Amino acid sequence: MPRQLTLDLAGDPAHSRADFLVAEANRLALATLDTPESWPQGRMLLIGEAGAGKTHLASFWAAEHGAQRVAAMALHPEDADALAPEGGALVVEDAHRAGGVGPAEQALFHLWNICHARRCLLLLTARCAPRDWGVVLPDLRSRMDAMPQTRIATPDETLLAAVLVKLFADRQLVVSAGLIDWLVLRMDRDLGLARRLVAALDQAAMADKKPVTRRLAQDLLDKLMSPGA
Repeated sequence: MPRQLTLDLAGDPAHSRADFLVAEANRLALATLDTPESWPQGRMLLIGEAGAGKTHLASFWAAEHGAQRVAAMALHPEDADALAPEGGALVVEDAHRAGGVGPAEQALFHLWNICHARRCLLLLTARCAPRDWGVVLPDLRSRMDAMPQTRIATPDETLLAAVLVKLFADRQLVVSAGLIDWLVLRMDRDLGLARRLVAALDQAAMADKKPVTRRLAQDLLDKLMSPGA
């Protein structure tokens, strides 16, 4: 299995399959996306917290299947017909954001039906289960509740460490292996937090024109993990 990495990085993140780090937290989700022929009625919902790697997975899946990617909040009913090609594939990202937004809900409902009629694969991503989206349209709510799901789980320490290494490398920040180990033992296993922390360290290091130190990392980590941060 090739080395790979997940998540939304600052700058110009690498979202190919070769850049995706496979770990226990995302192995099942990756295997599920790699077998769309087994999806019930050609539909799948990928669930994961912010920064977990949904965008990365959806990006290379879309590239490999020739699928268009569209944000749920950008959906409009009149556009639905053009988004679902016969025998093709479509990715709708952040589907949870459609909840309570009339045009987006209507468009997602139309896409559900059109994709079925045209045998078009439909992959949705979301941060939580459909019951928590606040969907108003009854027909859409029932369909989303019945949609097959796969999840990216909470990362383990190995994945968190690998993500930190990748994030620092993408920003060309040189840090010691000891600092990575130190952070992993002290921070929540949250890839979104990892992204925010490395971004904050990068900004602070550039502003002070100094290297990333354990003291700086501790100060910023305390701020980011404090209640209300």
